[in-house]
Amino acid sequence: MSKNRKIIRLTIIIAVFLLVIFTLYGITDKDPETVTIGYLPTDHDAALFVANATGMFKKAGLEVELHEYNNGGDLMSAMASGDLDVGYVGITPAIYSISKEVPIKIVAGAQNEGSGLLSHDSSVKSITDLKGKTVATPGEASVQSVLLKYDLKKNGLNTSDIESPAMKVSSMNDALRSEGIDAMLTYEPYVTISKEINNQTLVKSSEDILPDHPCCVVVMNEKFLSKHPDKARKILDIHKKATDMIKANPEEMVQYLPPHIVPNAEIEKESLKHIEWVTGLNDTYKKNVINFLNIERDLGILEDPVPQEELFIKI
Repeated sequence: MSKNRKIIRLTIIIAVFLLVIFTLYGITDKDPETVTIGYLPTDHDAALFVANATGMFKKAGLEVELHEYNNGGDLMSAMASGDLDVGYVGITPAIYSISKEVPIKIVAGAQNEGSGLLSHDSSVKSITDLKGKTVATPGEASVQSVLLKYDLKKNGLNTSDIESPAMKVSSMNDALRSEGIDAMLTYEPYVTISKEINNQTLVKSSEDILPDHPCCVVVMNEKFLSKHPDKARKILDIHKKATDMIKANPEEMVQYLPPHIVPNAEIEKESLKHIEWVTGLNDTYKKNVINFLNIERDLGILEDPVPQEELFIKI
């Protein structure tokens, strides 16, 4: 047998051996003891960042992996495939996914409001001034897209009266500054960054469009809830503790937020003032979620009603 053939044969034997080991011991899979948590690049998920940075998960005996997604649609796809156990995500993709029988439940609110409509044109005073213009959002499966459609309808317009491309939130500010788009409806901290650093015009905050609207929620995979109820309760307890820390001293909590999301600490202190922090699932919060769901149905985003028992679970 030639030297080259011996090398090839040895390589094949090693490859087969490694494949058997990976299959038997699950080396290619994530550690089953590790909890995977998805999030979006926004300070709306500040409770998760504070909890992780201050070691709350480790103190509770939990190993976690955090995974960032560009938008709620991508995050919910990961939930549907079982890649994620927990998600911090917008109410719109959460409701839509549940309506399509993705096995998840909303276990807590994260925050309300915290978005805004901005334009590079200081003469724009309302959504009606943007007729025939380009208004970007993070995508169809976003809270911001719903808010835009709702505000258009409230003011006698519809989606055909504007162009509304989907863009990565990290690209929107540059597009607005260069006048590649006329306006954007985006979330914090990009609202405050655009206003305070790029000198763009804040046309309307989301609390002016729809007061007390739910935005980000905490969802959990039903399989995770069933197999690991103790871990689920620990995560929910940590979420509440971290949220309480933010409520008590938001400026101090800025240090725990990821620098790629929060490039300017002083600007972030202003951003946090425009977010209403929530936890749990009290009756008022559930009512606001149902109201938002009904708005989505009225706008044609959802076809059928979603029973309350399919949306929420108390753990």
